[in-house]
Order: sequence, then C-alpha cells, then structure tokens
Amino acid sequence: MRHHGAYRRPRGRARPRHARCRGTRPLSLGAGGLPGLSGIGRRHDHRRRRRGGGALGADQRGGPHAHDRWAHGHDPPRRRAGARRWRVKVDVVEGPLETVKADAVVVGVYAEEGRLRESPARIDKALGGQLAEVLEAERFAGKPAHVTHVHTGGRIPAGRVVVVGLGKRVELTLETVRRAASAGLRRARDLGAKSVAIEVLGDRLPVKSRAHATTEGALLGAYTFDRYKREKADKRVESLRLVEPDGRRRREAADGARTGEVFAEATCFARDLVNSPANDVHPTYLAKVAAEIAKEGKLGLKVFDRAECQKMGMGLFLGVAAGSEQPPKFIHLSYTPSGRKRRRVAVIGKGITFDSGGLDLKPAEGMLRMKDDMSGAAAVLAIMRALPELAPGVEVHGLIAATENMPSGSAIRPGDVLRAMNGTTIEIGNTDAEGRLTLADALCYAWEKVDADEAVDMATLTGACVVALGPLCSGLFANDQGLADRLLAAAENAGERMWQLPLIDEYREHLKSEVADFNNVGPRGGGAITAGLFLKEFAGDRPWAHLDIAGPAFVEKDTPTGPKGATGAPVRTMLCYLMSQE
Repeated sequence: MRHHGAYRRPRGRARPRHARCRGTRPLSLGAGGLPGLSGIGRRHDHRRRRRGGGALGADQRGGPHAHDRWAHGHDPPRRRAGARRWRVKVDVVEGPLETVKADAVVVGVYAEEGRLRESPARIDKALGGQLAEVLEAERFAGKPAHVTHVHTGGRIPAGRVVVVGLGKRVELTLETVRRAASAGLRRARDLGAKSVAIEVLGDRLPVKSRAHATTEGALLGAYTFDRYKREKADKRVESLRLVEPDGRRRREAADGARTGEVFAEATCFARDLVNSPANDVHPTYLAKVAAEIAKEGKLGLKVFDRAECQKMGMGLFLGVAAGSEQPPKFIHLSYTPSGRKRRRVAVIGKGITFDSGGLDLKPAEGMLRMKDDMSGAAAVLAIMRALPELAPGVEVHGLIAATENMPSGSAIRPGDVLRAMNGTTIEIGNTDAEGRLTLADALCYAWEKVDADEAVDMATLTGACVVALGPLCSGLFANDQGLADRLLAAAENAGERMWQLPLIDEYREHLKSEVADFNNVGPRGGGAITAGLFLKEFAGDRPWAHLDIAGPAFVEKDTPTGPKGATGAPVRTMLCYLMSQE
C-alpha cells in the first residue's frame, strides 16, 4: 500500500454488457429497504380506492413491456400541481458503468484501500490508467463527498468521469451515499453535463436503500431556484441514469430509485414554495396550490374562509389574521388509503406567509427572511402531494392555518385576550409569538373535527431553538415517548438532524396570566420549551409531537445536499415516518 490516498492500477478485463432495464415493480421497499419504510408504495387501482387513495393506475404498474423511466412516479397528462418548470428525468439501467452513454458518469471510491476496485478499476482500465494517475497526483483520499474528475478523451462513451469519496467502507451510511451523490451530481453539472449516469453507490447496505439514497441525493444536489431571474441558469442536468451493474438486482434498484425520486421531488417542491416571495405566496395562493394537489392526487379538500373559521370558534387564528389585508385560509387536505379503516394522523404546518411581528414589530433585519415562516405549511403541502404516489396504509390529514402577521389598526394588541377553538383563553403577551396561536387552533381542529389518533406539528417557531441547537437541527417535543422515538428514527433514516428537548413541567408556571387561562409567552430563557408547553396544553391526552424547524428550514450557507435558502425540512423525515405507520 502506497502513501495515504494513492491508487495502483489493477489488472483484469472488464466485461462490457449494457442493457436497458425493463419492467417496474410497486414502490415497496420490503425487506432490506430503508429502515422503517416497509410500508412504502402499495398501489391501488383508482377505481378501487376511496378519496385520496393516491395509487397509480393499472396501466402504470409496469410489466414485461414497461421501461423503468418515470417522471415523479408517473407521466400525467397535464402539469402536476405546483410543479417546477424544470425537473430531471430519471431512468435505471443495468450493465458496466464504463459502457453507459452520458455527458458524465459518477463513481464512488472508498478511503484508505490503496487501489481501485470494481467499477472504478474497470473505468481506469478503459482509460489506460489515467484515472489512477489523476487520483494519485491529486492525493485523492476518498474522504466523504470529496470530488474530482477526469476527461475521458473519447475512450469510453462518457465525456467525463466524476469521482466522489465514500469514506471508509466499514463506516458507510445512507447519509454518506446521499451526500456523495449530491456532490457528484453538482460537479457534473458545473462541468456542463446535461446527462449524468451514476452508479448505485456503496456496497455494504441493501441495494434498495442505496438506490433510494443515491437518487435522492443526486436530485437534491441538482436543485436550483431561479424562478424570478430573467436569465435562467444555463448549467442544468436534464437526465439522470442510475446504473446497477448486477442485473439480478436491477428491480430492487428501480424500486429504491423510484421512492428516492418521490422523496426528492417532494423536498424540492417545499423548497420552491419557501424560496418564493410573500407577495406571491400568500394564504389564497396556498389554498390554490392545495386545490391543485387535491385534484391531481384525488385527495379530500376543505378550505375555510374567515367567516367559517369564526363559526368554528378559531379566535386565536383569526386574532393573528386581524391585522392583514390578505384573507386567512384554513386548509384541510386528506388522504385516505383503500381497504379497512386505518389510524388517523394529523400533520400540521405553521402557515404564516409573512411575519412582520405584528404590533410588536420585528427589526428590519429580522424581518427580511420572514417569507420562510410558512415552511411548515410548505412541508405539509409537499407531504400530501407525495402520498398518492407512495400510497401508505395510514390516513393522513394535512392542516394549515394560513395568514400573515401584520401591524394595522385592526391588529391584535399586547394585552388583548383571545379565545381558542376549545374555549381556552389566551392573553397576548407579545404579538410576535403568533405561530403558536395558529397552531393551537389547528390542534383543536385535529381533535374535534378530524378525530385524529395523533398529531405532529411543524413550525419555524422560536429563535430559542436555533440558539440551543444551531441552524441545522430541528427540535423535537412530544407528550408521548413512543411517538418521539419513531420520529427520531425517521429523521435518522431521512438524513435530517433532529434532537429531542424536554417539556419541563415547572416551566408551565411561566405561561400564567392574571386575566386569562394562559399567556402566549414566558420570561426570557427556555423559550423553545415554553412554546412547546403552550402547544402541549392543546394536545390533550392524545399523542402529539412538535417539530421546531426554525433552524434547518432556511439556511444561509450551502449544505451537502442543496444550496443556501429553503431546505425542505422536515419533508423527508415525515414521509419516512408516515410510510412506516400502519
């Protein structure tokens, strides 16, 4: 073994064999898939499912004459709800990577092995040893997500070979695969590649899981947002070809790639909504997007206006909405699987489309990013949009109380008292603690109108959570440890950081009010906890969890799987969670 990072040219001949794969299978991961995702992908015929069934039709289930090419699960006759103007076409092929035609191919190498193996070795052989020479000259050590490239000079069908590090073989994780695929795709894009082929990365983990993570990571890395720029980005990847060298495992790879694409598309859909400005993404717009999603996915939909919310007694939600000229909308999307009655899960997203702070006005600098205060709502819409394609076996209700928080002569004032849907009275200690008010009425709706078995809310709720956990980690609060454990496992599977924080009963005293049942804020210190305790008052005795995504929903720097801006958190966590429930 040479110095750290050097590779020797191996001996041996590659056996060229390239076959376009045929046939698709249902979206089930089954044994060996992503942990906790055993329920992914049951399909049901449209004629058999009840509202919200969300299955692909029988003619889309594949078979001996179907190709493993799809666009987000199926090829619809019209533009999908809220779809981005650009998206990557994905297909799966079998055969040696060095025989695949593409502008660039992406291959992974492990650290500290001293020589190239398998696909990298065959590519190096075809290139006359050039790959090993470049890696040795650059002291490429195979560290996770480190990337380099070589020009092929026409010696293989691809114009360039992008090499990405996978770290030590024994330490390989799905997140390593996800980040490596993202790094490789971005390098290929920056080189001007329009078509990219990438091998299912890694070898220690089940092929379905690796195919899912490879596809997901590559598509997340391909994301750009230039909707409002006159000159669009000229470097875009148009097609992604996932390559599985072993034909016996192609079907598993195709299943994993399909779910990975659905997860990535849902994440990017949420990113688009959050990245868009508040003058376009207002409550009425969110309601229109929900209507498109419901129509396309055959979901149930109810949208309540101000008068209807007033009849239901949503005093907290309408109090927040009182200062804005934008009419509030309470959105209820529902997905119901076919078959016997299942558990009902409510997913609730904070939908403040712009948060000025109200009369307790934010400073100008703090207001600049407040278009992202509807990240929870964007996540709910993305989740509900994906469910018909994934077809989980659990009933899901997506709830959004959408409004702006603005100052005006009609806005709520500090010291005002509002009444929640369940009759609880709240003194307004600060108008900038508005998200918990809207979520409280949404929780009441989940219990009283939906009769949900459990609820999970997602909200960019507190700066205190960012102080505690930083910008990359969500805070988790729950009144049921079993639910908390399942969500933490889902976050681990999805590659989204999450940490459980305590609900300290003694801090409940901080929410006391002299004139009402509770105040909406407490004293300084423990702000994320007191916000969680406030919401807990509306959870009753049913399982409930609160995800404070104030940090990771919108980031100021590029991440390993996307550019700065909206991240789409926690869409993938919640999809993992819902797919694991029965």
